[in-house]
Amino acid sequence: MNVPFKMGRRGWTLLAVLLPLLLLFAWVAFRSGPLAPTDVTVAKVESRRIAPAMFGIGTVEARYTQKVGPTAAGRVSSVAVDVGDRVQAGQVLAQIDPIDLDQRIDAAAGGTARSAALEQAAAAQITDAKARVALAAAQAARTEQLKKNGWVTTALLDQRRQELAAAQAGLAAAQANRGAAAMDRRRLGAERAALVEQRSNLRLVAPHAGLVVRRSAEPGTTVVAGQAVIEIIDPAQLWINARFDQTQSAGLAAGLPVRITLRSRPDTPISGTIERVEPMADALTEEVLAKAGFAIRDKLPSIGELAEVTVALPAGKAAPAVPNAAVHRFDGVTGVWVIRDSGLEFAPVALGAQDLAGWVQVLNGLAVGDRIVVHSAKALKANSRFSIVDSLP
Repeated sequence: MNVPFKMGRRGWTLLAVLLPLLLLFAWVAFRSGPLAPTDVTVAKVESRRIAPAMFGIGTVEARYTQKVGPTAAGRVSSVAVDVGDRVQAGQVLAQIDPIDLDQRIDAAAGGTARSAALEQAAAAQITDAKARVALAAAQAARTEQLKKNGWVTTALLDQRRQELAAAQAGLAAAQANRGAAAMDRRRLGAERAALVEQRSNLRLVAPHAGLVVRRSAEPGTTVVAGQAVIEIIDPAQLWINARFDQTQSAGLAAGLPVRITLRSRPDTPISGTIERVEPMADALTEEVLAKAGFAIRDKLPSIGELAEVTVALPAGKAAPAVPNAAVHRFDGVTGVWVIRDSGLEFAPVALGAQDLAGWVQVLNGLAVGDRIVVHSAKALKANSRFSIVDSLP
């Protein structure tokens, strides 16, 4: 037996309370909850002449750095300059203790004098040997004549010939001694000259005018040959060692004008020029290296200071362009969201050059006048509901 359902006064009262709450919940869910349309800002595809620009980060470096140090090992006895000092060409920077160089120079000088004396003795021996050769030759000639006339024996003639040969051998030995003494004198003289030059190199002087940027050794420090004690740069020869992304470095070449912004002077850009593009790129970071020269007359920046380098290229022909913020990656494809027939459609695009104003050239995929989504409150899908607003918070 069916019993008819009857709602009492209390039930109707509860329904009257719950129904508005359900309607309010549905309204909130569809207006501002998870089911609400996504707020988006839109723009139209414009025809623009894009002036490509490249942006790089670099550091201030000295074009030329002179590392001044000794040519032989020694101990630093004094340092006459400090970091930040300006020096002139020929100014004494530091002094290296010669240790035993002075004694070695004196020993080489004594050896040279001894060799010179031996050379003189050998010259006197040559004179004596020449006289003995002349005498022996005369005696041998007379004995030869007497032998022909039968006045002397063959044994006496052989004796005179042996005396002549001995005299000639003595002359050759004296000449050899003089040659050896002369070579020894020249060798010792060269050694002494080298030691004197080495002694003079222990007095470290500035090769040219510049600024001291590093003092690598203090008095009492032992340094080896070639180790830098003082480093000098030419403050008028500074440049930026800049790095550019390889994917956006097309057209980068020497001679292009650049705008340099130092971290210490963000509001004062400096004009400069690309001095050269390095032939070797950085394969690890996928960057192209370039040197940007600039001139500055007031306070010099610190070596190693970071700088932003912007290179502007000539503008190309007018072509469809969109704001860079409108470009997205969706399912591994680069494109933009286009509003067509009151719905969203993801249009794949091929992009070209971009400028510093945030516009990027579209090679194909869009036409001038198409409405595209620039910003959205959350990620979009093809079936997403959206609401166009002027701006997003």
